[in-house]
Amino acid sequence: MVRPREFDRDAALEQAMRVFWARGFAATSTADLVEAMGIARQSLYNAFGDKRRLYLEALETYQRRTTAGHLKRLNDPASPTEGVRDLLSGLIVEDDGLRAMGCMGVGAIAEFSTSDPELTALRAKVAALLRKRLTDRIREGQAVGEFDQGTSPTEAAAFIQMTMSGIQLAARGGVAAKDLRTMARFAVDRLKAI
Repeated sequence: MVRPREFDRDAALEQAMRVFWARGFAATSTADLVEAMGIARQSLYNAFGDKRRLYLEALETYQRRTTAGHLKRLNDPASPTEGVRDLLSGLIVEDDGLRAMGCMGVGAIAEFSTSDPELTALRAKVAALLRKRLTDRIREGQAVGEFDQGTSPTEAAAFIQMTMSGIQLAARGGVAAKDLRTMARFAVDRLKAI
């Protein structure tokens, strides 16, 4: 008879995600994970496979949540300018410790580059979804006269995504929230109609 699992899998995954987010994959040991998750090593293997499978699940969970938040901030305001501004400013948290963690997805790019096909595919799926919606919002902004008509919507969307990564890397590097907000405001101003 199989013994029932004696821990909350979702709560354990949440804890693993926070450890990976803070430290990255290579710097996180299995011992770090079992301690943070509050489970035995064998339970980790039984429930999640190995460290790599756990990392992939944690990263996918993180990206699903953050992408939903990005899209909500981008879509909620009626004004496309406000949507793009909210998207960028929503990346900037006041809590110094949390802000210094940056973005787990950007951390994965920094750590793995394109060397891991599964991570590359996961990242590409999320990036394409956000880029499409950004492109649409920029077109909406052009249609109502908020954004410069001479700007390519796809190039502008790529610029905003690059700015997102820059903000998150700068946050991880210790840049103050007020300076990150200045960077976000500068990026949005580049799109505005003259």
